[in-house]
Amino acid sequence: MTDSLIVTDHGTTLDFTYEDALRYHGPQAPGGVAHAYKVLERALGVLGGEGSVERRELVVTTAHGGPGVRDAFELVTRAVTEGRYTVDSSLARPERGNALALYVFRVGYRGASATLTVREGFVVDELITLSRKTDRTAEDESRLTVLKQEMADRVMSSPAESVYDVEIGTLPA
Repeated sequence: MTDSLIVTDHGTTLDFTYEDALRYHGPQAPGGVAHAYKVLERALGVLGGEGSVERRELVVTTAHGGPGVRDAFELVTRAVTEGRYTVDSSLARPERGNALALYVFRVGYRGASATLTVREGFVVDELITLSRKTDRTAEDESRLTVLKQEMADRVMSSPAESVYDVEIGTLPA
């Protein structure tokens, strides 16, 4: 596990911690922030090799439309405001089941891409079911808050290589 995500912005090295991402996003979706953080940790290591990547050249496509995911990617890459962030439902892998289907991310950099899929055990069915429930009670909301934090803790206490599988490829034309 890295202490921070390191990128370059026009020659200046920037580093972002998980706590930075949580502060930027706020308290709503710590699990989503944790997942995006681990995706970036894994992808930057693969795409950047021994050096840092230029943050404004990273392109992110995901099946996951959550706000924590979006905000963590925005903080580190500026991809949302610069039009390099796309939520694409065609990346979903429904054959993996409800809990895992949307946790698919493609991070592109200079023609190369890393497609990351979450491993089993990091997202629980109860969280997905409860998050999709439209008429949540106060008890449901309380339980969902606990499940989100438990997921964030589970993800952040594990090395990125244990959380996400990665396939290396090229960006589609």
